[in-house]
Amino acid sequence: MTGQSSVKFLLRGLILIALLITAVVMQATEVSDAMLEEFASEAAERFTVQAGLATWITPQPNGRSCESCHGESLFATGSHYKTGELIEPMAPSVNPERLTERRKINKWFLRNCKWTYGRECTAQEKGDILLWLSQQ
Repeated sequence: MTGQSSVKFLLRGLILIALLITAVVMQATEVSDAMLEEFASEAAERFTVQAGLATWITPQPNGRSCESCHGESLFATGSHYKTGELIEPMAPSVNPERLTERRKINKWFLRNCKWTYGRECTAQEKGDILLWLSQQ
């Protein structure tokens, strides 16, 4: 392979990787957008990124917040408050598998809201959090 053909080969590979990553991110957007529409039908107000962040970081009377396990940075690995089990980064920009499966999103909202808040999250809380997460 000549120098010029090596560069072309490398560029084609990089373009292919970029397209694959874009496809995964687009899927996350489609899933999260569809869920946001569904939550909006039950919510009292429009979802905001600021409310999502506030919901994520605000400690509850039990001392827990979403940050208790996921950590302060959505771009880094967290660990469960009680078990120490590692939690992959929440930011879809770092972890393209996030927000791609409706079943998993619903499962973790149910489990984590009950553990953190002692109850299920409202549609408003889910929408605010999901909007904020989808932009990370």
